[in-house]
Amino acid sequence: MEWMLAARPPFSLGAVVGSHGWVQLAPFVRDEATGGLRRVERLASGQVVELRIWEVPGGVQVEVVETLTEAEQAELSDKVSWMLGLVQDFSAFYALARQEPKLAGVMENAQGRLLRSPTLFEDVVKTILTTNTAWSGTKRMVGSLVAWFGSPLVASAPTAQDESALRYSEAPQAFPTPEQVAAADEAMLRGEVRLGYRAPYVLELARSVASGALDLEALRHTDLPTAELRKRLLALKGVGAYAAANLLMILGRYDFLPVDSWALKMVSHEWHSGEPVGAAEVEAAFDHWGEWKGLAYWFWDWSYKG
Repeated sequence: MEWMLAARPPFSLGAVVGSHGWVQLAPFVRDEATGGLRRVERLASGQVVELRIWEVPGGVQVEVVETLTEAEQAELSDKVSWMLGLVQDFSAFYALARQEPKLAGVMENAQGRLLRSPTLFEDVVKTILTTNTAWSGTKRMVGSLVAWFGSPLVASAPTAQDESALRYSEAPQAFPTPEQVAAADEAMLRGEVRLGYRAPYVLELARSVASGALDLEALRHTDLPTAELRKRLLALKGVGAYAAANLLMILGRYDFLPVDSWALKMVSHEWHSGEPVGAAEVEAAFDHWGEWKGLAYWFWDWSYKG
Protein backbone atom coordinates (compact mmCIF):
# COMPACT_ATOMS: atom_id res chain seq x y z
CA MET A 1 0.00 0.00 0.00
CA GLU A 2 1.12 3.54 -0.76
CA TRP A 3 -0.32 6.91 0.13
CA MET A 4 0.81 10.52 0.25
CA LEU A 5 0.85 12.85 3.27
CA ALA A 6 1.03 16.60 2.76
CA ALA A 7 3.53 18.78 4.65
CA ARG A 8 3.36 22.45 5.55
CA PRO A 9 5.94 24.22 3.37
CA PRO A 10 8.80 24.69 3.36
CA PHE A 11 9.58 21.02 3.90
CA SER A 12 12.62 18.81 3.35
CA LEU A 13 12.61 15.19 4.43
CA GLY A 14 16.39 15.19 4.25
CA ALA A 15 16.51 18.10 6.69
CA VAL A 16 14.29 16.23 9.14
CA VAL A 17 16.20 12.97 8.85
CA GLY A 18 19.51 14.77 9.34
CA SER A 19 18.30 17.08 12.12
CA HIS A 20 19.97 15.03 14.89
CA GLY A 21 21.21 11.55 15.67
CA TRP A 22 17.88 9.76 16.11
CA VAL A 23 18.09 8.33 12.58
CA GLN A 24 21.06 6.27 13.78
CA LEU A 25 19.03 4.62 16.55
CA ALA A 26 16.99 1.45 15.97
CA PRO A 27 14.49 0.90 14.56
CA PHE A 28 15.13 3.95 12.34
CA VAL A 29 17.16 3.28 9.21
CA ARG A 30 18.23 5.87 6.66
CA ASP A 31 17.04 4.75 3.23
CA GLU A 32 20.04 5.48 1.03
CA ALA A 33 18.14 4.57 -2.15
CA THR A 34 15.50 7.29 -1.72
CA GLY A 35 17.15 9.67 0.74
CA GLY A 36 14.25 8.90 3.03
CA LEU A 37 13.55 6.75 6.03
CA ARG A 38 12.66 3.16 6.89
CA ARG A 39 11.35 1.84 10.16
CA VAL A 40 9.72 -1.29 11.56
CA GLU A 41 6.58 -0.33 13.47
CA ARG A 42 4.11 -2.25 15.61
CA LEU A 43 0.50 -1.09 15.36
CA ALA A 44 -2.13 -1.14 18.08
CA SER A 45 -3.66 -4.22 16.42
CA GLY A 46 -0.39 -6.16 16.83
CA GLN A 47 0.37 -5.93 13.10
CA VAL A 48 4.08 -5.33 12.49
CA VAL A 49 5.05 -3.51 9.30
CA GLU A 50 8.05 -1.90 7.69
CA LEU A 51 7.49 1.71 6.74
CA ARG A 52 9.26 3.26 3.78
CA ILE A 53 9.01 7.03 3.56
CA TRP A 54 10.39 9.26 0.82
CA GLU A 55 9.85 12.85 -0.25
CA VAL A 56 7.47 13.81 -3.04
CA PRO A 57 6.29 17.27 -4.13
CA GLY A 58 4.18 18.69 -1.32
CA GLY A 59 5.04 16.10 1.30
CA VAL A 60 6.00 12.46 1.66
CA GLN A 61 5.00 9.12 0.20
CA VAL A 62 4.44 6.27 2.65
CA GLU A 63 4.66 2.60 1.66
CA VAL A 64 4.08 -0.69 3.46
CA VAL A 65 4.01 -4.14 1.88
CA GLU A 66 1.28 -5.41 4.18
CA THR A 67 -2.44 -4.88 3.70
CA LEU A 68 -3.85 -2.47 6.26
CA THR A 69 -7.30 -1.74 7.57
CA GLU A 70 -8.51 1.85 7.39
CA ALA A 71 -7.83 2.21 11.11
CA GLU A 72 -4.28 0.89 10.75
CA GLN A 73 -3.56 3.21 7.84
CA ALA A 74 -4.92 6.16 9.82
CA GLU A 75 -2.74 5.16 12.79
CA LEU A 76 0.36 5.01 10.60
CA SER A 77 -0.48 8.35 9.01
CA ASP A 78 -0.72 9.95 12.46
CA LYS A 79 2.61 8.40 13.47
CA VAL A 80 4.41 9.56 10.33
CA SER A 81 2.95 13.05 10.63
CA TRP A 82 4.17 13.31 14.21
CA MET A 83 7.61 11.81 13.49
CA LEU A 84 8.29 14.26 10.68
CA GLY A 85 6.43 17.27 12.10
CA LEU A 86 4.46 17.61 8.88
CA VAL A 87 2.05 20.22 10.26
CA GLN A 88 4.56 22.27 12.26
CA ASP A 89 4.66 25.98 11.46
CA PHE A 90 8.02 27.78 11.68
CA SER A 91 7.02 31.04 10.00
CA ALA A 92 7.62 33.09 13.17
CA PHE A 93 11.06 31.56 13.63
CA TYR A 94 11.95 32.17 9.98
CA ALA A 95 10.92 35.81 10.29
CA LEU A 96 13.39 36.28 13.15
CA ALA A 97 16.08 34.18 11.49
CA ARG A 98 16.10 36.42 8.40
CA GLN A 99 17.60 39.13 10.59
CA GLU A 100 20.53 36.93 11.69
CA PRO A 101 23.31 36.02 9.22
CA LYS A 102 24.20 32.93 11.26
CA LEU A 103 20.71 31.56 10.54
CA ALA A 104 20.34 32.90 7.02
CA GLY A 105 19.82 29.48 5.44
CA VAL A 106 17.27 27.91 7.76
CA MET A 107 14.19 28.76 5.70
CA GLU A 108 15.85 28.00 2.38
CA ASN A 109 16.96 24.63 3.76
CA ALA A 110 13.57 24.01 5.42
CA GLN A 111 15.25 23.52 8.80
CA GLY A 112 13.35 23.54 12.07
CA ARG A 113 11.75 20.13 12.31
CA LEU A 114 13.47 17.56 14.53
CA LEU A 115 13.02 13.85 13.84
CA ARG A 116 10.84 12.32 16.55
CA SER A 117 9.82 8.81 17.49
CA PRO A 118 6.15 7.84 17.09
CA THR A 119 5.70 7.85 20.88
CA LEU A 120 7.04 10.00 23.67
CA PHE A 121 7.79 6.76 25.54
CA GLU A 122 10.37 5.86 22.89
CA ASP A 123 11.87 9.35 22.90
CA VAL A 124 12.16 9.42 26.70
CA VAL A 125 13.81 5.99 26.78
CA LYS A 126 16.25 6.96 24.05
CA THR A 127 17.04 10.24 25.78
CA ILE A 128 17.75 8.46 29.08
CA LEU A 129 20.09 6.16 27.16
CA THR A 130 22.11 9.17 25.94
CA THR A 131 23.10 10.17 29.47
CA ASN A 132 26.68 9.72 30.71
CA THR A 133 27.80 7.63 27.76
CA ALA A 134 29.41 7.98 24.37
CA TRP A 135 27.12 8.00 21.32
CA SER A 136 28.36 4.51 20.46
CA GLY A 137 27.08 3.37 23.86
CA THR A 138 23.67 4.89 23.19
CA LYS A 139 23.41 3.12 19.83
CA ARG A 140 24.40 -0.18 21.43
CA MET A 141 21.91 0.13 24.30
CA VAL A 142 19.01 1.13 22.05
CA GLY A 143 19.82 -1.65 19.61
CA SER A 144 20.00 -4.19 22.41
CA LEU A 145 16.68 -3.05 23.91
CA VAL A 146 14.98 -3.37 20.53
CA ALA A 147 16.58 -6.77 19.86
CA TRP A 148 15.51 -8.20 23.21
CA PHE A 149 12.00 -6.84 23.49
CA GLY A 150 10.74 -5.51 20.15
CA SER A 151 8.15 -7.26 17.99
CA PRO A 152 9.76 -8.90 14.95
CA LEU A 153 8.95 -8.18 11.34
CA VAL A 154 7.93 -11.52 9.81
CA ALA A 155 7.06 -12.56 6.27
CA SER A 156 3.83 -14.31 7.18
CA ALA A 157 0.77 -12.67 8.68
CA PRO A 158 2.01 -11.38 12.06
CA THR A 159 0.35 -11.93 15.40
CA ALA A 160 0.89 -10.13 18.67
CA GLN A 161 4.13 -11.19 20.31
CA ASP A 162 3.89 -13.32 23.43
CA GLU A 163 5.06 -10.74 25.95
CA SER A 164 6.48 -13.41 28.27
CA ALA A 165 8.72 -14.94 25.58
CA LEU A 166 11.67 -12.61 26.01
CA ARG A 167 14.45 -13.42 23.60
CA TYR A 168 17.23 -11.72 21.69
CA SER A 169 16.67 -11.45 17.94
CA GLU A 170 18.75 -10.03 15.11
CA ALA A 171 15.68 -9.86 12.87
CA PRO A 172 14.19 -6.42 12.14
CA GLN A 173 12.21 -5.40 15.22
CA ALA A 174 9.85 -2.62 16.21
CA PHE A 175 10.68 -0.50 19.23
CA PRO A 176 9.26 -2.31 22.27
CA THR A 177 6.02 -1.19 23.85
CA PRO A 178 5.93 -0.23 27.55
CA GLU A 179 4.24 -3.57 28.22
CA GLN A 180 7.06 -5.49 26.55
CA VAL A 181 9.75 -3.69 28.56
CA ALA A 182 7.70 -3.97 31.76
CA ALA A 183 7.80 -7.76 31.39
CA ALA A 184 11.54 -7.69 32.13
CA ASP A 185 13.25 -7.26 35.47
CA GLU A 186 16.03 -4.92 36.50
CA ALA A 187 18.67 -7.66 36.58
CA MET A 188 17.99 -8.54 32.96
CA LEU A 189 18.08 -4.91 31.85
CA ARG A 190 21.37 -4.42 33.68
CA GLY A 191 22.89 -7.72 32.57
CA GLU A 192 21.75 -9.02 29.19
CA VAL A 193 20.59 -5.67 27.81
CA ARG A 194 23.47 -3.80 29.49
CA LEU A 195 21.67 -0.58 30.35
CA GLY A 196 23.73 -0.16 33.52
CA TYR A 197 22.47 2.36 36.07
CA ARG A 198 19.73 3.42 33.62
CA ALA A 199 17.95 0.05 33.96
CA PRO A 200 15.71 0.96 36.93
CA TYR A 201 14.77 4.27 35.27
CA VAL A 202 13.68 2.58 32.04
CA LEU A 203 11.87 -0.19 33.91
CA GLU A 204 9.98 2.19 36.20
CA LEU A 205 8.96 4.34 33.22
CA ALA A 206 7.72 1.30 31.29
CA ARG A 207 5.76 -0.08 34.23
CA SER A 208 4.20 3.28 35.03
CA VAL A 209 3.03 3.72 31.45
CA ALA A 210 1.93 0.08 31.05
CA SER A 211 -0.12 0.20 34.24
CA GLY A 212 -1.84 3.44 33.27
CA ALA A 213 -0.36 5.30 36.24
CA LEU A 214 1.43 7.65 33.83
CA ASP A 215 -0.19 9.01 30.67
CA LEU A 216 3.04 9.99 29.00
CA GLU A 217 1.57 10.37 25.51
CA ALA A 218 -0.81 13.09 26.72
CA LEU A 219 2.22 15.37 27.04
CA ARG A 220 2.69 15.36 23.26
CA HIS A 221 -0.37 17.57 22.79
CA THR A 222 -0.70 19.31 26.15
CA ASP A 223 -1.35 23.04 26.39
CA LEU A 224 0.60 23.26 29.63
CA PRO A 225 3.03 26.19 29.80
CA THR A 226 6.54 25.10 28.90
CA ALA A 227 7.84 25.59 32.44
CA GLU A 228 5.16 23.25 33.82
CA LEU A 229 5.78 20.70 31.06
CA ARG A 230 9.46 20.81 31.96
CA LYS A 231 8.58 20.03 35.58
CA ARG A 232 6.61 16.97 34.42
CA LEU A 233 9.59 15.75 32.43
CA LEU A 234 12.04 16.40 35.27
CA ALA A 235 9.81 14.30 37.53
CA LEU A 236 10.70 11.24 35.43
CA LYS A 237 13.59 9.36 37.00
CA GLY A 238 16.66 9.55 34.82
CA VAL A 239 15.62 12.85 33.21
CA GLY A 240 17.74 15.81 34.26
CA ALA A 241 17.95 19.38 32.95
CA TYR A 242 19.82 18.46 29.76
CA ALA A 243 17.51 15.53 28.95
CA ALA A 244 14.41 17.63 29.69
CA ALA A 245 15.58 20.39 27.33
CA ASN A 246 16.14 17.83 24.56
CA LEU A 247 12.70 16.34 25.10
CA LEU A 248 11.09 19.78 25.10
CA MET A 249 12.65 20.47 21.71
CA ILE A 250 11.34 17.16 20.40
CA LEU A 251 7.91 18.22 21.69
CA GLY A 252 8.16 21.53 19.83
CA ARG A 253 9.02 23.69 22.83
CA TYR A 254 12.24 25.65 22.37
CA ASP A 255 12.35 27.77 25.54
CA PHE A 256 15.20 25.85 27.19
CA LEU A 257 18.68 25.03 25.91
CA PRO A 258 20.26 21.57 26.13
CA VAL A 259 23.52 22.78 27.61
CA ASP A 260 26.32 20.22 27.43
CA SER A 261 30.10 20.29 27.00
CA TRP A 262 29.73 20.85 23.25
CA ALA A 263 27.51 23.91 23.83
CA LEU A 264 30.01 25.31 26.32
CA LYS A 265 32.83 24.91 23.81
CA MET A 266 30.92 26.47 20.93
CA VAL A 267 29.74 29.50 22.90
CA SER A 268 33.20 29.93 24.39
CA HIS A 269 34.78 30.26 20.94
CA GLU A 270 31.88 32.18 19.35
CA TRP A 271 31.65 34.99 21.90
CA HIS A 272 34.34 34.60 24.59
CA SER A 273 37.62 34.15 22.66
CA GLY A 274 37.96 30.57 23.82
CA GLU A 275 37.80 31.42 27.52
CA PRO A 276 35.90 28.93 29.72
CA VAL A 277 32.18 29.64 30.11
CA GLY A 278 29.31 28.14 32.05
CA ALA A 279 25.64 27.46 31.44
CA ALA A 280 24.77 31.08 32.26
CA GLU A 281 26.84 32.35 29.32
CA VAL A 282 25.22 29.86 26.96
CA GLU A 283 21.76 30.92 28.08
CA ALA A 284 22.66 34.60 27.78
CA ALA A 285 23.89 34.14 24.21
CA PHE A 286 20.44 33.01 23.03
CA ASP A 287 18.10 34.53 25.58
CA HIS A 288 16.86 37.23 23.19
CA TRP A 289 15.42 34.53 20.92
CA GLY A 290 12.70 33.88 23.49
CA GLU A 291 10.50 30.90 22.66
CA TRP A 292 12.72 30.08 19.67
CA LYS A 293 16.09 30.08 21.42
CA GLY A 294 16.44 26.29 21.30
CA LEU A 295 16.11 26.27 17.51
CA ALA A 296 18.40 29.28 17.12
CA TYR A 297 21.05 27.41 19.10
CA TRP A 298 20.44 24.12 17.28
CA PHE A 299 20.80 25.50 13.76
CA TRP A 300 23.39 28.22 14.46
CA ASP A 301 26.23 28.37 11.93
CA TRP A 302 29.10 28.05 14.38
CA SER A 303 32.34 29.69 13.32
CA TYR A 304 34.40 27.31 15.48
CA LYS A 305 34.57 23.85 13.91
CA GLY A 306 36.97 22.18 16.35
